[in-house]
Parts: sequence; C-alpha cells; structure tokens
Amino acid sequence: MKTFIAQALFQSHSYLEYRKLMADLLKEGKSTAVEQTQERTHYSELNESRMRRLDKTMHITDENSAKLKSLTKRYIWLVLTESWCGDAAQILPILHKMEIESNGEIEMKLVLRDENETLMNHFLTNKSKAIPKLIVIDKETGSVVGDWGPRPQGAIKLIEDYKDEFGRIDETAKANLQLWYLHDKGMGTQNEIIQLLQNLE
Repeated sequence: MKTFIAQALFQSHSYLEYRKLMADLLKEGKSTAVEQTQERTHYSELNESRMRRLDKTMHITDENSAKLKSLTKRYIWLVLTESWCGDAAQILPILHKMEIESNGEIEMKLVLRDENETLMNHFLTNKSKAIPKLIVIDKETGSVVGDWGPRPQGAIKLIEDYKDEFGRIDETAKANLQLWYLHDKGMGTQNEIIQLLQNLE
C-alpha cells in the first residue's frame, strides 16, 4: 500500500463520524474547509439538509443489492470529500447505503480533500481536484484497483452542456445539477459503481 494512502486511511472517518463532524462544525458556523468562508458554510448547511433527507429516503435497488451481496472480494472505499461540496452531499449517502448492503465486503472511509493533498493529486479529474472521488482498494492486497467520480455520467453531461452554452458554471447550473440528482434518485451513481465492481470481480 502506498504511504500516502496508508496515511489517509489512518486519519479517515466512517460515514457516521463524518456526518457528526459536519454537524459539529456547523454548530460553530464552520465547514470542513481549511480556508473558512461564509459561502462554504452556507453550502455545508444546505448539504447537511440534503444528506439528512437522503439518509432517510435513499435506497439501493433489489438488483444492485443482490450484486453487492454476491461480491467475492473485499474492498476499502477511500473517498475524498468536503462538507461544502454539493456533489458529495448527493453521492455519499448512496455510497453509505451500498456499503451497508454489501454485508461487510465493503468498508468506506472518508477523508477531507484539503488535508490530503498528495492523495488528491494522484486522482485528479481533468487536472482539477474534483470531489467526491472514490478510490477502490483491494483489502487483501492493499492495492488501488479502480476509482470513480466526481459525478455520474448524466450529471457530467449536464454541466458540460451548460458550460458549452453559457461559458461558465453559475448558480443556475448548480441548481440544475441538484434537480438532476433529485430526478435521478441515485440510479446513475449506483449503476456506474456496480459496473466498476463487476469489472473488478
């Protein structure tokens, strides 16, 4: 196992620990950001509400649940995230439910992007530090066998099309993205990650 991955795992959080960290920081008017801003705290507040709702309503399809239960290998999911990230708020609850459905074959560990720069720099998306980023580690060998993120393909296309038309990502684009996640109901994320796992099996 690479040293920077081992270091990240050493300081990682379970999903429930991460949710508590978010809530505790918000009580102090803060986000997980190294550089605190009012905007990031505002987004963290929105994301807290989103995640609380998704924790209650998100479910894994019976078909995907069966595939998770039939995994023959054990994995660590190391996920780079931050509390202010809108994509992470939509995706982490899905990953957590998939972790539960796997009957212990998947163990998810969350780390903060800005505190793990070396790790992040090894998993850039188009040279940017886009999150969330899921790094799949074979538990037996400790080797990285795949990665996914920061968004499912449908969401990527929505943002790319918007940028092509308007030349930038603004609040309207962000609102459209959240609506896309709402209508998708987690299916894009579930199905893409299931496909990744099946390719590894």
